[in-house]
Amino acid sequence: MHPSPPAGSPALPSPDAGVRVCLAELIDIRHRVREVPLFSTPHRRSPLVGLHHSKLRGRGVDFDQVRIYQAGDDVRTIDWRVTARTQEPHTKLFHEERERPIYILVEQSPRLFFGSGQVFKSVIAAQAAALVGWAALIHNDRVGGLVFGHGEHHEVKPRRSKQSLLQLLDRLARANINLSADQNTDPGAFGLALRRAREVLRPGSLAVIICDERALGDAAEQQLTLLARHVDLLLIPVSDPLDHALPAAGLLRFAQFGARLELDSHDASIRQAYRQKGEARTARWRRLADRLRLPLMSLDTQRDLVDQLRAHLSVQHPGAHR
Repeated sequence: MHPSPPAGSPALPSPDAGVRVCLAELIDIRHRVREVPLFSTPHRRSPLVGLHHSKLRGRGVDFDQVRIYQAGDDVRTIDWRVTARTQEPHTKLFHEERERPIYILVEQSPRLFFGSGQVFKSVIAAQAAALVGWAALIHNDRVGGLVFGHGEHHEVKPRRSKQSLLQLLDRLARANINLSADQNTDPGAFGLALRRAREVLRPGSLAVIICDERALGDAAEQQLTLLARHVDLLLIPVSDPLDHALPAAGLLRFAQFGARLELDSHDASIRQAYRQKGEARTARWRRLADRLRLPLMSLDTQRDLVDQLRAHLSVQHPGAHR
């Protein structure tokens, strides 16, 4: 039995740190929300919103206040009751409705149960989903989502409720803990998740797509294109350095479900072909984002999640020198 750390000292890291993620860790991520402005606040506008969501489709408007009519005001907004009472023209002012459904689709499949960096791909995907969820809740939005992967889909309807977000994070943590390298990846899971999003999301919603970079096939790209016609999308593909390049490490042996493969990684042509496939996957995401005019924030397993998001948003870290 290991002795307990002295009172006040930092907790010892879990043996599964970086390989598995627990609910407590996903809850603690809420303390890092202020480090990266994913969503606008009254005093700070998110570069993500400024660059990509200047016109949010389907958003409603709420009545704000009444003021004296000014030249150029729309006559259709004149408040006739107040005008009659004060004997002076008054007009209604409206502000854009802040609350919106944010639907987080996050993959937890066997192909994400791998990592050569600080964490597994499945872990950083879960962390990203939690960070987005907490940021949305703080922003007064309704949060829900869908955890998809190994033959299962766990859905939570968007609500402006901490309990709803905790329910989503609990299902995410359970799916993560149940991952195993011995499982098969369901090739149709991503497409099914996207079709479900099209069924339940109304115009003006934001769907945050967090998945393995390798998930983007022809069917998934078609589903994303259809989904983007009705809702705003944020694309967050996840990868590992070994998805893009093989080290020159000699004979590499791979085995899964009884199948075996040997690669001579000293062969430069094999490494080049492998690297080109990785570059093609990255380029496909970029083309999709450009074509649909969507924000793309790729993540990898080598760097801290918040540092990567800040880099995508070109946000300087507090205290850094300009």
